[in-house]
Amino acid sequence: MQAKNQKIVVLGTGGTIAGESSSASEGLSYKAAQRGIDVLLQSVAEIGQGMPKALSAFQFESEQVAQVDSKDMSFEVWQRLALRVRHFLAKDDVRGVVITHGTDTLEETATFLHLSVDSDKPIVVVGAMRPATAYSADGPANLLDACSVAANPSAAGRGTLVVMNGRIHSGLWVGKRHVSSVEAFDSPLAGAVGEVADQAVQWFR
Repeated sequence: MQAKNQKIVVLGTGGTIAGESSSASEGLSYKAAQRGIDVLLQSVAEIGQGMPKALSAFQFESEQVAQVDSKDMSFEVWQRLALRVRHFLAKDDVRGVVITHGTDTLEETATFLHLSVDSDKPIVVVGAMRPATAYSADGPANLLDACSVAANPSAAGRGTLVVMNGRIHSGLWVGKRHVSSVEAFDSPLAGAVGEVADQAVQWFR
């Protein structure tokens, strides 16, 4: 993987992945969009006491595009997000863009970006079903997987992807099927296009 001087750009928009609850044992009652994108990236590094080897060669750049509960996602935020995605993907030193997002409208945002951003570089949308403060928070692992997909050369040309719970879905086919399970997303008409296991990316088709 030729990663020298290459960047992964991570854009934050809020959502459960950035949410906080009053207790670590509380995973359903929480306030979304409380933590900034820099804090979320730090939590990824803390999983393995630093970025894994496959990602350590990359530089990471982050930007807070919005900070909303995704049920409050708006056309204005979508427009701003698309502009920032195009801005970063146009740079020669950017390998791909990762977007942290709430799950209520994650599939709509993924579809919008898939259809409105023309680039061979990967756009990876990722969220979480549990807040960042939960004992079993799924956000850090999901974000690590999303960065691994964005960094992988084989993700090029696949459009916008959604990474949740170790599965990679096309932004055109993915849908939310459960309100609380970490296995909330699937692609019933097409199936997942790949998976991530220990930062290794495997494509099904």
